[in-house]
Amino acid sequence: MSNKISIRFYKDHEVRAIWSEEERWYFSIVDIIAAITKSPRPRVYWGTVKNRQKSKYAQLYSKCIQLKLASSDGKRYATDCFAQEDIEAVIKTLPTKNTSAFLDWFTYSDNTIDGKSRKKAYSFWESNLIADDEVGRVMALQKIHAYIFGGLYDFAGKIRTVSIYKGNTLFCLAEYLHREMAKIEKMPQKTFDQIVDKYVEMNMAHPFMEGNGRSTRIWLDLIFKKELKLCVDWSKINKKEYLEAMIKSEYDPKDIKALLKQALTDKINDRELFMKGIDYSYYYEQED
Repeated sequence: MSNKISIRFYKDHEVRAIWSEEERWYFSIVDIIAAITKSPRPRVYWGTVKNRQKSKYAQLYSKCIQLKLASSDGKRYATDCFAQEDIEAVIKTLPTKNTSAFLDWFTYSDNTIDGKSRKKAYSFWESNLIADDEVGRVMALQKIHAYIFGGLYDFAGKIRTVSIYKGNTLFCLAEYLHREMAKIEKMPQKTFDQIVDKYVEMNMAHPFMEGNGRSTRIWLDLIFKKELKLCVDWSKINKKEYLEAMIKSEYDPKDIKALLKQALTDKINDRELFMKGIDYSYYYEQED
């Protein structure tokens, strides 16, 4: 198996997936059980179902294979998985009525702007797009945004010319945006506090019409890697806590600094960690 890993999120539940040598996705059935049934012991639940029904659905259940997937403790364990094309049939054998909503989510096409941009974000790892002397600069953020959203938005990589807001937050007015970003670019970035302060200010500037969070989180990680030889393990940051901390950071960055500091890791060359970070970054943007 390759190390191409993905995490999908169904109602805040992780559903792990791995890309096989046959070039198709396999999904953890235990994760799906947990998402659908809310069982506190999904592995036991699945084991019971499999033992009771494997003779009735012998041909289908024989397609179950065990793949090693990373658990919350960082270790890899053999996990029952089914290929993407078999998941729907497997789900329909489960003794629960809570499958319709899951299947609607699971079979939803990723041929959307989010789906296409996520695939491009995955490939950023191999792009070597940002030169070392560009890290932390506005042009680096524009390059990241253009790479992820190029061909999807006509404003990819372009600084917005209209004012925008989200909820009760009004971001930097368009007429002041270029001046503000020039100030942000000159902010120091040698220490953890300086880097996060710069990130918070860039978030408040919100230079693009769409896709700010996803682009700026990659930009932040590049600064951490260059200056501190660290990066963020985004899987350690709860979505709700992150969003609340970012809103609060406008006047008090203490909470976002605490969240980021506890999630720092020295695994800056870990491709799988980067891929997982992209999954979480897109998860933060999903509407509840």
